[in-house]
Amino acid sequence: MNPRLVAVNGSKKGATFPLASEEITIGRESASSISLNHASVSRRHCLIRQEHDDFKVIDLDSYNGTFVNGIPVKEQTLIHADQLRVGSIELLFLTEEGEQTTSGHLVRWDDSDPLTQSARELLPETLLYPTEQILVTDPAHERMARDLGVVLRIATRINQLRHTQELVREILDAIFEIIPVDRGAILLGRGEKDFSSVYAKHRDQQNQPVRVSRTVVERVMRERVAVLTNDIQTSESLKSADSLMAAQISSLMCVPLIVVEKLMGSIYLDTSDPIVRFDEAHLQLLAGIAGMAAVSLENARQIEWLEDENSRLRSTLAIEHNMIGESPASQEVYRFIQRVAPAKSAVLICGESGTGKELAAHAIHANSPRADQPYVPINCAALTETLLESELFGHEKGAFTGAIGRKHGKLEVAHGGTVFLDEIGEMTMAMQSRLLRFLQDHKIERLGGTRSIELDVRIIAATNRNLDEMIKNGTFREDLYHRLNVVKLTMPPLRDRRDDVPLLASYFTMKYANECKRSVTGITPEARALLQTYDWPGNIRELENAIERAVVLGSAETIGVEDLPGRVRNLADGGSQIPVNYNDAVKDAKRQIILNALAQSQGNYTEAAGVLGIHPNNLHRIIRTLDLKAAAAK
Repeated sequence: MNPRLVAVNGSKKGATFPLASEEITIGRESASSISLNHASVSRRHCLIRQEHDDFKVIDLDSYNGTFVNGIPVKEQTLIHADQLRVGSIELLFLTEEGEQTTSGHLVRWDDSDPLTQSARELLPETLLYPTEQILVTDPAHERMARDLGVVLRIATRINQLRHTQELVREILDAIFEIIPVDRGAILLGRGEKDFSSVYAKHRDQQNQPVRVSRTVVERVMRERVAVLTNDIQTSESLKSADSLMAAQISSLMCVPLIVVEKLMGSIYLDTSDPIVRFDEAHLQLLAGIAGMAAVSLENARQIEWLEDENSRLRSTLAIEHNMIGESPASQEVYRFIQRVAPAKSAVLICGESGTGKELAAHAIHANSPRADQPYVPINCAALTETLLESELFGHEKGAFTGAIGRKHGKLEVAHGGTVFLDEIGEMTMAMQSRLLRFLQDHKIERLGGTRSIELDVRIIAATNRNLDEMIKNGTFREDLYHRLNVVKLTMPPLRDRRDDVPLLASYFTMKYANECKRSVTGITPEARALLQTYDWPGNIRELENAIERAVVLGSAETIGVEDLPGRVRNLADGGSQIPVNYNDAVKDAKRQIILNALAQSQGNYTEAAGVLGIHPNNLHRIIRTLDLKAAAAK
């Protein structure tokens, strides 16, 4: 292992910094282990600490924050290829060697040139088998030479194609060059009857569908054999194949596509020309092409799957990016998501508006076995009862005025995946009854329909209302509540996770600075202290709006107190002088909050702890830490 940091930008771009000590400090001051002389870097910005084989980056309350892969962090274990951002300086964390050696004989380089004027060179377009020369010198082998030339061209061409549709088109076009067929199809699927994609070609009638013998294809897939027949019109056993007889098909061939004993599909060819008769050489040739094609198609499928998976993982990472926070309350939410994501159980997410309920729902889906299936959110408060019923359950043509065609509902669209019902407390009693019926038997009927449709859908519901009170008032069904409340997550308000405010503020600053194409390097200590002291009744959404406003309307490179909304600035006007030091500001805010709670409870520690929402033991510990005993006794 060779742990090191490599500078990606800045004046030291390309420089490598070995991580040879147990602690490496990074900052603007010259005494730092890694000194970065840039205005966006704090004097003591962060440090990297080695713990056994792990390397952990720790932010030292820096002015502009420390980011790992675009996410602001207080403390984070680094892994190979992580991108570390210190201010605006980017560093790449590497542990693996750049060059890997393989076992075997050594290679020694010889710099002499052994090529003489008599050496032959072939350009790329002449690298294939010289078919034309064989046709001239040996007419008896014309067919073999032509076939070999096309096969070699297929082998070269398919290695350059990465996607399934391009491959099947290229393969079928090449087959039409060397085998006298009228129609052909490449069928890809998982079994004898289940075909996920089909590509077909007609030599003359471009817009006509290609008829394929299901009997022949199913036999080839089932028995994994290649078949050929030239007597379709005269065969007694095939006279029942009406489609073949009607198309006057005289000969057909079909071979399986197999790679490493895995059945992928088949290639089907036929002709209506009575003069053309397929022979064993045709069948052998087609089987050989199928062998090459199967490997390339499997590789293409793997590439497509990896691209989809990469896209999904990037999406998942984006969700995690939006769920920023390292406070104990945030960590508890992450642990909850980790525990419930693999299950199928319904989840009820409660919490104030703006606390990130939808992000939590999406994270549960993204980390579940259903992650590759649809995630369908629907806001129950945004639709009338009739529209919501149609949105959820769908409708048949003519079910109501304006229903000009069949519509699949959100539940049906989400089959195999997850439906997120936001603002479930706004759903009418009638809609609650229909939803309850679905949760009981997992079946729906479209509006105006009579057929039951069985669905596999996970339900995640969210509300900012008190459902217990609604049940008492008769506005929410208790039986539905118990169906939804299998596992419950309460999202903490931002005032209960104040330690996350600087991280969130730094993230939103970077986000909107990029969107507005503005150079905003950070938030001043005074402004940051105010942000952390304010209660944020609108939670994360209100904080995000405040930062967006500051970035859009501000003109300086840093967000200052004057850029914050008036309700936040009022804290500075009505309270004591905000200390310049960030840590002092936070401690002063904590002292004031605890003293206010003690005054409200007339010095009763248990009642004060209840007001603060913490355990009395925790309150005693905080009072000792902040040296508030004397003040609390007054």
